Amino acid sequence: MTAPVSPRGGIRLFGFAVAGLGAFTLTASSSAPSPLYPVYQQMWGFSAAVLTVVFAAYVLALLAALVTVGALSDHVGRKPVVIVSLLALTVSMLVFIAAEDAGWLIVARVIQGAAMGTATGALSAAVIEFQPGPRIGPLINTTGPSLGLALGAACAGLLVQYAPFPTVLVYALIAVLALGLAVAAFFVPETSPSVGFESWRQALRSLLPSASVPREVRAPFLLVLPSLVSAWALSGIYMSLGPSLMESVFGIDNRLAGGLIIGSLFTAGTVAAVLSTRRAPYEVVVVGGMFLTVGLAMVITGLGVEQVVLYYLGTVIAGFGWGATFLGAMNVIGALGAPAERSRIFATTYVVCYLAFSVPAMIAGVAAGAFGLTATAVGYGTIVASVALGSGVVLWFRRPVTPSRMQKVPEPISAAGTS
Repeated sequence: MTAPVSPRGGIRLFGFAVAGLGAFTLTASSSAPSPLYPVYQQMWGFSAAVLTVVFAAYVLALLAALVTVGALSDHVGRKPVVIVSLLALTVSMLVFIAAEDAGWLIVARVIQGAAMGTATGALSAAVIEFQPGPRIGPLINTTGPSLGLALGAACAGLLVQYAPFPTVLVYALIAVLALGLAVAAFFVPETSPSVGFESWRQALRSLLPSASVPREVRAPFLLVLPSLVSAWALSGIYMSLGPSLMESVFGIDNRLAGGLIIGSLFTAGTVAAVLSTRRAPYEVVVVGGMFLTVGLAMVITGLGVEQVVLYYLGTVIAGFGWGATFLGAMNVIGALGAPAERSRIFATTYVVCYLAFSVPAMIAGVAAGAFGLTATAVGYGTIVASVALGSGVVLWFRRPVTPSRMQKVPEPISAAGTS
């Protein structure tokens, strides 16, 4: 067993920056291909059904990694898991650059999804363990993914529309950033005990698919589950079919506009997370659900009357709800469990998030072929809004366990070395 160090001062901030930027880079890379999907369809002539396969490949690989090696850093330490994941992300970007047909896209997305799923629990836990203040970690674990998704899509749309080499440049930039962070991670101290495995049998058994949380934290975890599902189901439809909706409903084929609609959703979510940091977590989840419901009502109306301004405004309001809901839930979850269980809890949380992110969106992709894109989007939005509203009402009236009764995240070590 290798004991972790207790980082302090500058090295603590360095580790926090590397972990936060690592989470940001991984999520930015996941949304970067979205504005390029219509370009690839025009280049290679594949259908919307194939597009949903490309989308599904990423999520399925991510989920497979989450349920097998998502908690690996609790055994071997955070550093090796993060470094290997960032190197795998670099490889996936090179495959994107070399892509010649949809098959290459699927391979790239599989590698990318595996990297994301492997690193998610380790990075989320590392952010908590390096945090310079008790509220900073949950904030970064929320704003990092949302800001990454926003900037990844928006910057990719900008580069695709106006920069040279549209199918190369964005991936090259991400590859350079991921490789640089992998090198930087070598110099970050380890914060988790490397307990290893008692035998090869135990190591292999740990790779069996599993997703669970400790029994004592299941009640608060399950209570915020429907809210998480509604928020991530919303993001899934935007990531997979958002740019296509801009083109088919509003006749806007500008790739920057397609990226901005995704960017608007997640930028608003980032703002909501920042503004909600000092609020009671359960109240933040409830308020987020209300914003999400109102925003989706505006989105549905905008699609029905073909008013792109209303569509954008509704997206921003719904995105604000997405960010508040996610932050509130992560604040609840971040206070649960012992340090040795934290990676497992975060990994399980993201399994739920990405299932909600992928499965409904894939169903919507199939339904669009039968009912049309607009009708599918309207029906999808109505269902998500209903779940958000219902879960918010349940949380409001139940008044569950207060955060003061939960196990608190340990106070960060100050520059002087005191707790």
